[in-house]
Amino acid sequence: MSDSIKILYNPACSKCRLSLQLIEDKGVSPEVMEYLSTPPDAAELGDILTMLGLEPRQLMRKHEAPYKELNLADESLSRDELIKAMVENPILIERPVVIRGNKAIIGRPPENILELF
Repeated sequence: MSDSIKILYNPACSKCRLSLQLIEDKGVSPEVMEYLSTPPDAAELGDILTMLGLEPRQLMRKHEAPYKELNLADESLSRDELIKAMVENPILIERPVVIRGNKAIIGRPPENILELF
């Protein structure tokens, strides 16, 4: 497994800050991806979903305005349409997501990420 670690990070999120601290406490300097300003592209987000073992809606923050505005609860929307919505509206992406090698974990609670070590 690669020692390279990436974190999808929002500096305003306490869970992101705690997750980053846990990683740094392990002596690792992760690649910090501030996903609100630099969202993953559709292919990368698809890979992340695969690593998490989730479908797009399971990684969505359903209480965010774009979820309702774009009617993302509509069951007829395809996986690709949902991923596209997340790329175009990264606020919808649950955070933090920590990636190491071919594994990814959502840091809710932050201690979950310790499984990567």
